Amino acid sequence: MSTEGLSRRHLIGASGSAAVAGIVVGAAGTGALAPRGNTVTRGDDAPAAGAPGSTTPALALDAAIPFRGVHQAGIVTPAQDRLHFVALDVVTKDAAQLRELLKAWTRAAERMTAGAEAAPGGLVGGGPNRAPEDTGEAYGLPASGLTITIGYGPSLFDDRFGLASRKPVALEELPAFAGDQLDPKRSGGDLCLQACANDPQVAVHAVRNLVRLGFGIVAVRWSQLGFGRTSSTSTAQATPRNMFGFKDGTNNVKAEQLEDLAQHVWVAKDDETGGGAWMAGGSYLVARRIRMHIEVWDRTPLQEQEDIIGRDKKEGAPLGQAKEFDTLDFAKKGPDGETAIPVNAHVRLAHASQLGGVRILRRGYNFTDGSDGVGHLDAGLFFLAYMRDPGRQFVPMQRALAKADVLNEYIEHNGSAVFACPPGLADGEYWGQALFA
Repeated sequence: MSTEGLSRRHLIGASGSAAVAGIVVGAAGTGALAPRGNTVTRGDDAPAAGAPGSTTPALALDAAIPFRGVHQAGIVTPAQDRLHFVALDVVTKDAAQLRELLKAWTRAAERMTAGAEAAPGGLVGGGPNRAPEDTGEAYGLPASGLTITIGYGPSLFDDRFGLASRKPVALEELPAFAGDQLDPKRSGGDLCLQACANDPQVAVHAVRNLVRLGFGIVAVRWSQLGFGRTSSTSTAQATPRNMFGFKDGTNNVKAEQLEDLAQHVWVAKDDETGGGAWMAGGSYLVARRIRMHIEVWDRTPLQEQEDIIGRDKKEGAPLGQAKEFDTLDFAKKGPDGETAIPVNAHVRLAHASQLGGVRILRRGYNFTDGSDGVGHLDAGLFFLAYMRDPGRQFVPMQRALAKADVLNEYIEHNGSAVFACPPGLADGEYWGQALFA
């Protein structure tokens, strides 16, 4: 879990531009909903919450995060501590049914992110002879920073719904990587929903109710719970630790780095032409379930662990340096005359300087899914990363890691998917509206 040790009501900084953060209201507001908990609403040109010149306090962990804006919330939003991610297959062949579901999902998602029930009076308003329109487990809880992000997989763009000509150029299935041990039951999907919140019950409630609304139209393909973020998406957040005990994502792209977001995360208008133009302002999501062999790692000497990662375990400093955010110096020598950061260290192989400047925005989570039946923890990292073009960013990065990263001896990739996450919604728009236009 996060190293910050924050209570659920402790304040966090939420600095970032309204033009890039899902925590702000764009040209559209959140409507007339009356959420439980605090809300923050402001225009695109207002200073960020908690930023210099702002009269808006930093967001509380219980606060509601606006659903509508230039970009979808849940991408550069300061990473919450809990996750429920689900990939779904569309089981209907009726495009009209799918459109109506996306409309219903939009209404329900906007209400739930504001701290309200999935439908007005959803808990008991339908009376004793009807199934409730809200499952109720989050009733009375605050919004808890809930964000719900939708994505479309490559398989959605077949001939079932007339969307083949709308498929973005960059939305391609990921190639096979050396060492992959992918389980088809944990991979792929026509659609995905990513629910992040500071309360696990709020995140689970959101996915449960959206899946319930889709009965007969969509079916769950696979899902994943995450219990602690492994990345910081805001400079206001401390760097968390992964299940190997190391700080993770120190040099991640941050919400406040507008130029970096434009270069590495958001799809530009010129990136997509023709049918894929609806993706401008959106981002591509790569999801990878990475099991960590905890028991083997825990028996590995500290020096070997640090050489594998390329950072010291306590401070998170690059080897040969003193502080976490010190510059990585790949030429610096250690006491033995060898480079302080080994040539096959994870941080070296994944660094932008070794990949032609490639960067991604990571938003992963720790997971522990019981044991594997022989006494070993089924635990690891649920890797989530947003980027402008998976083929030009994630693919070369993962190929480099798969080829030489000594960390591969301690991990296995057993789930994989890629999704196109469209831009945010203006007032009155629904998920999929631009796609089906």
